[in-house]
Amino acid sequence: MPARRNFIVGIDLGSSNTKGVVGEVLSNLPLQIVASSLIPASGIRKGLVVDFDEATDSVLKVIEDLEQKIGSSIKEVIVGINGSHIQSLETRGVVAVSRADGEVSRQDVERVLEAARTISLPQNKEIIHLIPKSYILDQERDIKNPIGMHGIRLEVEALAILGSSPYIKNSEKIFDMMGVNVEGINFSTLSGCEAAISKRQKELGILGIDIGGNTTGICVFEDGNLIHTKVLPIGAMHITNDIAIAFQLPIDSAEKLKLKYGLALNEKTNKNNIFKEKIDLADIGGDEGRIIQRKELIEVIEARLQEIFEFVNKELKSINRERLLPAGVTIFGGGAKMSGIDEFAKEYLKLPSQIGYPRNIEGIVEKIDDPSFTTVIGLLISNFEEEHFSINKQRTTTKVSGTFSRIKKWFEELMP
Repeated sequence: MPARRNFIVGIDLGSSNTKGVVGEVLSNLPLQIVASSLIPASGIRKGLVVDFDEATDSVLKVIEDLEQKIGSSIKEVIVGINGSHIQSLETRGVVAVSRADGEVSRQDVERVLEAARTISLPQNKEIIHLIPKSYILDQERDIKNPIGMHGIRLEVEALAILGSSPYIKNSEKIFDMMGVNVEGINFSTLSGCEAAISKRQKELGILGIDIGGNTTGICVFEDGNLIHTKVLPIGAMHITNDIAIAFQLPIDSAEKLKLKYGLALNEKTNKNNIFKEKIDLADIGGDEGRIIQRKELIEVIEARLQEIFEFVNKELKSINRERLLPAGVTIFGGGAKMSGIDEFAKEYLKLPSQIGYPRNIEGIVEKIDDPSFTTVIGLLISNFEEEHFSINKQRTTTKVSGTFSRIKKWFEELMP
């Protein structure tokens, strides 16, 4: 009988697309991506379920597609959510160190984090993530890991990421109806940062921007800590809608026009040549013989991009980090596929900028080497180390257990 394969499955509930990825955990190897699926989303708008049946149908198609590709049924998933209902809140927990000798144990850390969770939450909100920023042991501050240190009073300063309880319950219900267990609910933008941003960049200070269909999520890191997050109710589909209105096109044609001829202008762009170009709308399924200036398309795109980055810069100003992040900006999500957007961000935010792709993975990489897959890959990466920890722990336990069995047998042989 073949050994049971160890899969991790991530499903990202986006407003434009529902994406799924299956990773396989193998000993001493990076995460192996073995299947991916993307289905146009229905029933979700701005990160909220607006039509339960349509949303369920989209998710079911992704699950069935993944199951067919891996030849196995899917029983557990990690789910990524986004939307303007996501917010963050600073919190603090305090406990007394439990051991008589004052040494901080793992249990003490768990207790202080649980204390940080006991906060008064806004109505219909629940904690998705509780992320410790630093620990304080007696008078010593800025401790990353207090386990093994000695003291009397342990505190933690943490960032709680909250989500809408009704939305989370609706999301879980979608999978429950299929007999699939939701192993975890994650904030998609944070997961994308796990996939696209290195530990070194987080130490230096970096801004992660997730440009989705109807929302733009941001995460700011400094000294290795997440210090700020926000979801803005504006995304790449707003650009598509603007193009559809400006040129009186169907949405599908407007999306094709954006992806094929769209461009985010910057100082390096040769504007003279670009502005002279003409586009025959028949190329993207428009009216035969109808010509527009590429300059007109770029102006429509630029107006909405300026609005998005103006919101982003406003958030940086609110935490006094405007132009002060040495590692710059990493942009991912479907909106990151806009040609020139990294240079546009660099010019507008006055920070180094790059497009974020999934890192530290193997397998069918060519199929998901795409900034729009960064968030769903991040769902897997966030649980990958836990899987490895469990495997290694199991092996260690087995090894120790075997050693004790041999010792016990040896003593029994010596006994009269």
